[in-house]
Amino acid sequence: MSRPTPEPVQVVKQRRDAALGALVGSVPYIQFLGIRFERRGDELTGIMPYSDDLIGNPLLPALHGGATAAFLEITSIITLSWANLWADLESGALDIARIEDGALPRLPKTIDFTVDYLRSGLPRDAYARAFVNRSGRRYASVRVEAWQDNRARPFAQATAHFLMPSRDG
Repeated sequence: MSRPTPEPVQVVKQRRDAALGALVGSVPYIQFLGIRFERRGDELTGIMPYSDDLIGNPLLPALHGGATAAFLEITSIITLSWANLWADLESGALDIARIEDGALPRLPKTIDFTVDYLRSGLPRDAYARAFVNRSGRRYASVRVEAWQDNRARPFAQATAHFLMPSRDG
């Protein structure tokens, strides 16, 4: 008995990138802030490119706390959604053509979100990575860190809890 020929790697990458692009593109505020995501396998890194519009205190200058919190929350939600979408994509339960047509699963809803501002965000690009602590049918717990020049020196971190959307639609 022969095994089916696996899909070419490039086709798999294109399918994953299209799904991530559709997920990120479904939230207008992500485009407003200019946030994008880099994917390495199933791991995402959020990138918030520097813009003068993100400065909250021009005397320092420092990134606005609201922009920082939004960046952390967006990274948490997209990472959590990507983790669920990834499983469906890899199992074949989700059709990429339907995703590209806008048939995305609903996003998790924030229950609570606590930000720790560890130091001022400098006027430069920021990066964030979220880690899903627990994700069940109804509830998820995520922690997220943001850094700029040195990942070992985060300038903000957060803990979040989310209400997961029903899988029925």
